[in-house]
Amino acid sequence: MIRAFEPGDTDAVVQLWRDCGLTRPWNDPHKDIARKLTVQPDLFLISEVDGIVVGTAMIGFDGHRGWVSYFAVAEAQRGKGFGGALMAEAERLLIERGCPKIMLMVRHDNSSVVELYEHLGYEPEQTLILGKRLSPD
Repeated sequence: MIRAFEPGDTDAVVQLWRDCGLTRPWNDPHKDIARKLTVQPDLFLISEVDGIVVGTAMIGFDGHRGWVSYFAVAEAQRGKGFGGALMAEAERLLIERGCPKIMLMVRHDNSSVVELYEHLGYEPEQTLILGKRLSPD
């Protein structure tokens, strides 16, 4: 089942992100969740099986592009269609809002997920992503 995040999911979500290697010392996952809940909270998706969180996708739309962050599927649930279903729902929600293109970033050390994205129709972009930290989590 795919549904919107609820505050009671926080601990399970953070643990899933840690298990999947998505957390970094400079990003406090609790703060990232709190921030997301102030902007388009309905675009923070949870995939669950028997009440257990097995996947997440944090989605945003700025009126120009849609973005997916914190996309995760529990290792024991990979290869069962949860990732594809989660991305399909993310795409559906963005299309519903008039979004013309969806983007995502993959860290260099997470290349194993690229095959999943390519299977879902995503292609590498010839774009350099630049960033600047505005808050020292």
